[in-house]
Amino acid sequence: MTDGFDLSRRQLLGLGLTVLCSAGVSAPVLAAGEPAPATPAAPAAAPAAAGGEPLPPLAKRLPKVPLVLDLPAMGRRTGRPGGSIVTLISRVKDARMITVWGYARLVGYDQQLEIVPDILESLDVEEGRRFTLHLRPGHRWSDGKPFTAEDFRYFWEDIVLNKELTPAGPEPFLLVEGRPPLFEVIDDVTVRYTWDKPNSQFLPSLAAARDPFIYRPAHYLKHFHIRYADKAELDAKVKKKKARSWAALHVKMDSLYEAMNPSLPSLQPWIATESSSDRRLVMARNPYFHRVDQTGQQLPYADNVVMNVVASGLIASQTQAGQSDLQARGLSFSDITVLKRGGARSGIGTRLWPISMANQVALYPNLTVSDPVWRTLLRDVRFRRALSLGIDRDMINRVLFFGMARPSNNAVLAQSQLFRPEYRTLWASYDPDYANRLLDDMGLTDRRSDGIRMIADDRPLQIVVEAEGTSQEQMDVLQLVAETWQGIGVSLFAKASDRDIMWKRALAGSLVMMAANGYDNGIPTSAMSPAERVPADSSFLSGMAWGAWRDSEGKAGERIDYPPVYGLLTAFQNWLSAPDKAQREAAWRTILDIHVNQVLTIGIVAGVHQPVAVRDNLINVPEDALWGFDPGAFFGIYHMDCFWFDQQAKQGS
Repeated sequence: MTDGFDLSRRQLLGLGLTVLCSAGVSAPVLAAGEPAPATPAAPAAAPAAAGGEPLPPLAKRLPKVPLVLDLPAMGRRTGRPGGSIVTLISRVKDARMITVWGYARLVGYDQQLEIVPDILESLDVEEGRRFTLHLRPGHRWSDGKPFTAEDFRYFWEDIVLNKELTPAGPEPFLLVEGRPPLFEVIDDVTVRYTWDKPNSQFLPSLAAARDPFIYRPAHYLKHFHIRYADKAELDAKVKKKKARSWAALHVKMDSLYEAMNPSLPSLQPWIATESSSDRRLVMARNPYFHRVDQTGQQLPYADNVVMNVVASGLIASQTQAGQSDLQARGLSFSDITVLKRGGARSGIGTRLWPISMANQVALYPNLTVSDPVWRTLLRDVRFRRALSLGIDRDMINRVLFFGMARPSNNAVLAQSQLFRPEYRTLWASYDPDYANRLLDDMGLTDRRSDGIRMIADDRPLQIVVEAEGTSQEQMDVLQLVAETWQGIGVSLFAKASDRDIMWKRALAGSLVMMAANGYDNGIPTSAMSPAERVPADSSFLSGMAWGAWRDSEGKAGERIDYPPVYGLLTAFQNWLSAPDKAQREAAWRTILDIHVNQVLTIGIVAGVHQPVAVRDNLINVPEDALWGFDPGAFFGIYHMDCFWFDQQAKQGS
């Protein structure tokens, strides 16, 4: 039994992916009129090997079976290598975006949101609990050293199981009912993970925008590990780097996601370089990258990705002035006018990609609030439904988003395989008469002279909704919600807060309601984890104390005592242990049904557009796409390694 994840070379053919044999091109697929190169083509500006040595020929840098992207089949143009993609960031730590955008993963999502091999050549899954990973023979790290099963063994035995490096033990996706897997090295290019029961979190975690990196460059990191390094040499390194211990030094040098250590080998399409500074980060092409196009040209096409650090408030103006080739980070819907006004003169076009979050701004009632009066109100489903029915979403959409978004619950988008029309509309229409009847039925009939209802202790029904002070959009939405809630006798006071402070107040029970983005993943499939929609940990905004209870195994927070939320957790447990797609989908349906019918969060609008500014001659950036972190990795799912500059178009502009 393979549970739909036995992904061999033959099965990749239907996914816009083909395979090459050995080190040469076998029967390349070409676009009409495209001549095939005689041999696989290497980028003209490929960097030298470590130490300045000339690089080996391409045939010796590629895996024996590279991943081939059939660009014409994907609706893309075959490119030419060269050039630097310039983008703007507001802080140096955003260098990690190169790891997100590059989106080289053991397995990753294709544009149909199916999980397919990428770094892996193939994958076998048995009974949802035994995962056999087949590496690509001949695959190499960016420094030319072999990528093998040893890199997985090192991660598991020398990092995860080392108490000094990983005191908390394995991450949750590596545990099933608290138990780790049996890890086996089968041979030099094959490893296996086996759990006693199905592990539904394993593959989605490997395909995530933030890669958990269950492998590490062992040949590099062993120099910083007490088990392998000469103690005197290691002590000298600890002292030189001013680290607290060998473990602290190891953690510092082991930064695959952050992409800030130029000496750390990588498997991503672009890697950090020594030429970077705190104002300009230069990410260079990985000469050993495992992907090629269908003509045999090694990817990525672009020589470099250059990330210039500027003040966040200047990103929109500098983008429209032509200082960026590809920009979305740091831009918001309100910047569209500025971008459209100046972009044409600078050769910059603006595309509008719907954001894949479940909602742009949602309200999260704190069902674990300490105040007993508010706890009683918020846990009455009639109250939550009334608040939702009292919001004029169409008006908010027109005023703030030019009618380009869509009124919606904080559920899933129409692009999701799990979508049902009622997930968008149930209890989300504007019906103040019905809302008033629900509140009257609750006994909230006494009102002040201004029409605001009274609750217990002679307090007015004024809800303090806290929002991130850095988000003017959230504050604008709350102002309009306040206007429509007046019609149902509810007063809203919007309070700008620091996010960390706001979360601490929610966890402590002193916050009544917050405004925040909707659920990150608005386009889930049954294979993706529903963890953010259940009290799996303290990030569950509708009851952070419940999540803290589960996260701490009962040492903090509150035991779940509200039946609808307990139903969420039960469904999540069913998803975790589901052996097949049908049972995973059934668990998802239960979670979505509870959320929408119980109005555990109050969505406003979904599908707000993200402006994506693109240089006119930067090819293969989709005109129409979804913008989201996970799944999607922003540009990653659309293969940023295939973006290239048409220099002829640039010269003719």
